[in-house]
Amino acid sequence: MSTADAHAGAGLRRNQRLRLWEHAVYAPIWRPLAAWIGLVLIVLTYIPLVWLVVMSFSDRPLSGIPHPLTLRWYDELFATSAWIEPITDSLWLALVVGICCVLVSVPVGRAIPRLRRRGGVLLITLLPLFVPGLTMGAALFLFIRSYMHFKLGMWSVFVGHMVWALPFAFLLVIVLATRFDHHLLEAAEDLGASAWQRFWQIEFPIMRPGIVGAGLFGFILSFNELLRSIFLRGTETTMPIYTWAQASSHQSNVPIIFGLASLIFGVTLPIIGTFFWILFSRTGQSR
Repeated sequence: MSTADAHAGAGLRRNQRLRLWEHAVYAPIWRPLAAWIGLVLIVLTYIPLVWLVVMSFSDRPLSGIPHPLTLRWYDELFATSAWIEPITDSLWLALVVGICCVLVSVPVGRAIPRLRRRGGVLLITLLPLFVPGLTMGAALFLFIRSYMHFKLGMWSVFVGHMVWALPFAFLLVIVLATRFDHHLLEAAEDLGASAWQRFWQIEFPIMRPGIVGAGLFGFILSFNELLRSIFLRGTETTMPIYTWAQASSHQSNVPIIFGLASLIFGVTLPIIGTFFWILFSRTGQSR
């Protein structure tokens, strides 16, 4: 054995001992620490939501004391119909935005990874993610109302929501599209499969989580969007604008908003959670 081989063997053994030492020393420390950090983040995320629901049943919710319990705020909430039209408009708008995000992001997201120079296209596509909502809303307002002289309304709110939600949809589809093995499509084409058959039978099952996620992101981001909606709404009122106006103008309406927010949370979270569970359980079974 030569001197070079001896040095190489010694270096290999040294690296192995170093890795074993790092595993023995750091693993007992970092694994529990990572577990506790994850637990703290989960608590900080969900405890305020649970506390909101609890305080919506409190007779004095602004005091932070969940006693005595009452249904007073829910009675006042259902006694008025002022919130029904905003939440209906927001649901329809969010549904349209989610569908449009899927219809636009799927063909574009599949095409970008196949481009020869896709870096610039990808940058332009994802750039609205880094533009503050206040800035984007003011810019769209000036362009649509002051430059093009169009009347603002729900259609302009839709434009603002699409500008905000579409990059997220692109990102989800592009991530799966870049990891997709295109040799599968070439093999299916050699076997005589049409373009639709290649997409529906091969590409869609693999990209389904990204496609469905793009629609859900579009729906959720549109339903909760406030800053862009304030500039682009005209005389229309969406659910975030309604809750913001009620919470900021009359302190007595804040407990009612607690009840409305809890109602929305209690209805949407189980639906979305069940939807994701069905989606990813089927994805795991298909593998």
